[in-house]
Amino acid sequence: MRSILATAIGAAVLSTGCIPVQIQAPDRPIEINLNVNIRQEVIVRLERDAAELLDQNADLFGGNQ
Repeated sequence: MRSILATAIGAAVLSTGCIPVQIQAPDRPIEINLNVNIRQEVIVRLERDAAELLDQNADLFGGNQ
C-alpha cells in the first residue's frame, strides 16, 4: 500500500515539473489599503494602565475614602 502511495506522489511531483509557468510583474504597483482605526485600542490600554496605577497607589489622591 505504501509503495503505491509513494509511486502516486512521485508521479504527481514529476508531472508538475512539466507544466510551464510564466511569472510577470504587474503593470501598476500593488496597493494595499489598510484603513484601520487603532485609536480605541490605545485609549482602552491607557485606561487599564491608569486604573492599575491608581489601584497600586490608592493613597496617591487621598484614597480609601
